[in-house]
Amino acid sequence: MIQPIRIMLVDDHEHARQAMREIIQMDSKFDIVCEALNGEEAVALAEVWMPDLILMDINMPKLDGLGATKLIKERFPYVKIVMVTVSDDITDLFEAIKKGAQGYLLKNLHPTSWHEYLHAVAIDEAPMSREVALRLLKEFSTFNRTNRALSEQSPLTGREKEILECVAKGSGNRDIAVTLSISEHTVKNHLKNILHKLHLENRVQLMRYAYDKGWFKGRF
Repeated sequence: MIQPIRIMLVDDHEHARQAMREIIQMDSKFDIVCEALNGEEAVALAEVWMPDLILMDINMPKLDGLGATKLIKERFPYVKIVMVTVSDDITDLFEAIKKGAQGYLLKNLHPTSWHEYLHAVAIDEAPMSREVALRLLKEFSTFNRTNRALSEQSPLTGREKEILECVAKGSGNRDIAVTLSISEHTVKNHLKNILHKLHLENRVQLMRYAYDKGWFKGRF
C-alpha cells in the first residue's frame, strides 16, 4: 500500500487549525501527525515527527511562518511547506518562496481544491495559476533589477529551456505536453533532468532560479 502523506498543521488559532484538520481528514491519503501553535513549535516538532508536508500560517507569535519555513528548510530540505493564508498578497508569497516554501493555499478555497493542490505539491507537479505566475515574474524581474544581474550560460538543452519557460508561465505537465506535442511522461522525465541539473527541488524554485540567472529576461 502507498503510505499516507504525513502532515503537520501550524497555526496559532484553534479555529483555523480545526478548519484545516477537517479538510485534511476528508482525504484518507493524508495523515495529520502533529500540530504546532507557532513557528518555534513547528521547528521543534519537525525534527521529532519528520513530516512530509507542513501547512504553515504566516502571521504567528514568537516566530512567524516565514522565519519557521527558512529554519525548517535549512535543516530538513526534503520537507515540503505550503503557506496557508487568508490573503493573496504576492509579497507574502514571494517572501515564502525565497525562504523555501513550495507554494500557498487560500483558507477560503473549496476542500477539493486543497486536496488536488496538496497531492500535486507532494509529487512536485503543482502548477500555479497564470495570474499568480505573471505576478511572480514581475516580482522576480524587480528583484533582479535591484540586485546584480546574472547572465550565466544555461546548462539546459533547447527542449529543457522550452519546458522551463512553460513552467514559468504556470503550465501543468499536461498543458506542457500539448503545447510541445510530446507525451506527459516525457515532460515528467525532462523536469526530473532539469531539477537534477540545477540541484533544485520543485517548480517554484525552477522559476525563481531562471529569473535570478536572467535566462528569460524580456521574454514575458
